[in-house]
Amino acid sequence: MRSDFPRPHSSVVTDGPQRAPQRAFFKAMGLTDDDIYRPWVGIASTWNEATPCNITLDRQAKAAKRGVSEAGGTPREFVTIAVSDGIAMGHEGMKSSLVSRETIADSIELMMRAHGYDAIVGLAGCDKSLPGTLMAMARLDVPSVFLYGGTIMPGKFKGKDVTIVDVYEGVGAHATGKMTDEELYELECNACPTAGSCGGQFTANTMACVAEALGLALPGSGSPPAIEEARDRGAYESGKAVLSLLEKGITARQILTRKAFENAVAIGACTGGSTNIFLHLPAIAHEAGIELTLDDIDRICHRTPHFVDLMPGGKYTAYDVYKVGGTPAILKALLDAGLLHGDCLTVTGKTHAENLKDVQVPGREQDVIRPVSDPIRPTGGLKLLKGNFAPEGCVIKVAGVKNLKHRGPVRVFDGEESCMQAVQSQQIKKGDVVVIRYEGPKGGPGMREMLAVTAAIYGQGLGHDVCLITDGRFSGGTRGLCIGHVGPEAQVGGPIALVKDGDIINVDAEAGTITLEVSEDELSRRRSDWTAPQPRYTRGVLAKYARLVGPACLGAVTS
Repeated sequence: MRSDFPRPHSSVVTDGPQRAPQRAFFKAMGLTDDDIYRPWVGIASTWNEATPCNITLDRQAKAAKRGVSEAGGTPREFVTIAVSDGIAMGHEGMKSSLVSRETIADSIELMMRAHGYDAIVGLAGCDKSLPGTLMAMARLDVPSVFLYGGTIMPGKFKGKDVTIVDVYEGVGAHATGKMTDEELYELECNACPTAGSCGGQFTANTMACVAEALGLALPGSGSPPAIEEARDRGAYESGKAVLSLLEKGITARQILTRKAFENAVAIGACTGGSTNIFLHLPAIAHEAGIELTLDDIDRICHRTPHFVDLMPGGKYTAYDVYKVGGTPAILKALLDAGLLHGDCLTVTGKTHAENLKDVQVPGREQDVIRPVSDPIRPTGGLKLLKGNFAPEGCVIKVAGVKNLKHRGPVRVFDGEESCMQAVQSQQIKKGDVVVIRYEGPKGGPGMREMLAVTAAIYGQGLGHDVCLITDGRFSGGTRGLCIGHVGPEAQVGGPIALVKDGDIINVDAEAGTITLEVSEDELSRRRSDWTAPQPRYTRGVLAKYARLVGPACLGAVTS
């Protein structure tokens, strides 16, 4: 019995006498003729036991499969990798993190193309698994619904809500004697009480908001914590929704328009989200055939107030957002303020304006989502800087940063490890400009996050008195005067490769400038003496990535 749904890809695999061998394989797995001639839907998840972020995705994938089956499709579940940024943090393993984004996108694409799946429901939890899945959807351009695995519940320490970032900062406090062994152990045992992704507006929760703003996730589906049954209902509805998209002929790129990406930037800006959107949104846009520049992102950040008070720069966790209405409440506040394109199509088959028609923006009884007219900052929580030190640009999260100007002498470190040793031995002093180089996309390779270093500096009480600059990147949990994505990176001979100890760097994040106070003649002399270091890896995936990857300003994509 054949389905009335379109089957643009699966029919090539299932139909006709010549496909009898394929049908034999399907019947070996218990599929019936009725199953075979329905549309095939890939249920792609990043489930694994490497991290609490992804540990519930198998459960949610099963719920999405039920939705697909009951809507008339044949779901086929498969998994791809997911690297835990938190566990990889602070050591060589972090070089694999950004690389995993490309591997996730590539492996989902290969599974979908090889097996002729007509549509996809993609489930992801930890940081790079979200953009990796969204990149695959944009690249494949089939009916697509994204589902976030959900946030962790906040931990409790000394009567206060805490997240994993408090533990990283606790390491710095412990190194200076501000926290005892017993206190650090108590914090370690209580910071992560459940499954789910890191609880502040770090990269995972930022990208979950982004997915809804793009229109690729069902309204409100990203907000419930990972352990709540509401997540299974959202997964089930996502499975049903993708069949509706297939029936209507709505594919990912019809949703991923330029205005959709502007909506995504706006929600990152108003929530004080992760600087990683400066990498991931251009990469997703690239897959959709849209050029999204750092200047585009900065322009939207500048016009969007920061009005949602979230960690790490603010007070609240993602769970607190859920309790006051979730992502739809933020989107409605943006819409009411004229900061969201309400006419953008979403996976409901309706526009944002239609989806948000009955959503209420919470009032003054709470202060998680403040009135747009009374924001934390009049401009967004993210900023692009340019100058002779970073001609291609660099990025900073200004949310929660007290002093946006800093001028001081440079301390240069070729790699994260040597800097961490200096921090742990308390060699970094108030007023320093700490530069960590050869950590860019090519130079790392892999553009490591520096949360271990930044948190240790913050934990020592220097978070507002030291400026840290790198051609690597930062965790969404980083706070303080931290500037990343410096381009061109050191490995290709950018100015960051030429800086020396004692040079003066002047940062003005209000004006958007970063200046190395060294004459052009002196820089020219240094450039003539500089030679690129030999690649750290000569074989394997990291060597291949280093050869293929483009600059951070273009999203560090490998195509």
